[in-house]
Amino acid sequence: MIEFQTLALVDTLQAAYIRSLNSKDMKGWLACFAPGNGQYECRTSESDEQDLHLPLMLDDCYARLQDRVLFITEVWSGTYTDYATRHFVQRISAQRGADGLYQVTTNFMVAYTTARRQTEILVAGRYEDDIAVDKTAATFVRKRAILDTITTPRYLVYPI
Repeated sequence: MIEFQTLALVDTLQAAYIRSLNSKDMKGWLACFAPGNGQYECRTSESDEQDLHLPLMLDDCYARLQDRVLFITEVWSGTYTDYATRHFVQRISAQRGADGLYQVTTNFMVAYTTARRQTEILVAGRYEDDIAVDKTAATFVRKRAILDTITTPRYLVYPI
């Protein structure tokens, strides 16, 4: 049984993550990851089920997370058609692993709105997260976004 305070820290982390993405605060997004060893991966469920190791996005170390922030905020700035996102999440399981990290699975759905104010579903799927928790905060050591669909209705700029 996981303590209520631990679950509250996990949920606070997830809320900070989606708040950062929904407001396009990429530095806030980066702050959700453990400095030095945070990782992010986005892949389709088909790739995951067949163990194909074909991610749509792969930041396998903290330096690559920093690169993603730099690319979105500076390198790609003005080169893509922007869109707004709204993330909806529901934690469905949490357990403490032998390594001391918490393995948390959360369902998600992300809607996106274009400049023309048209909203559609971008993706749905699940997060499989390894989370470090101390007495006052939680950080993602590894975050995996696994998409239910094979393709998306538009290209992805922002992490899911």
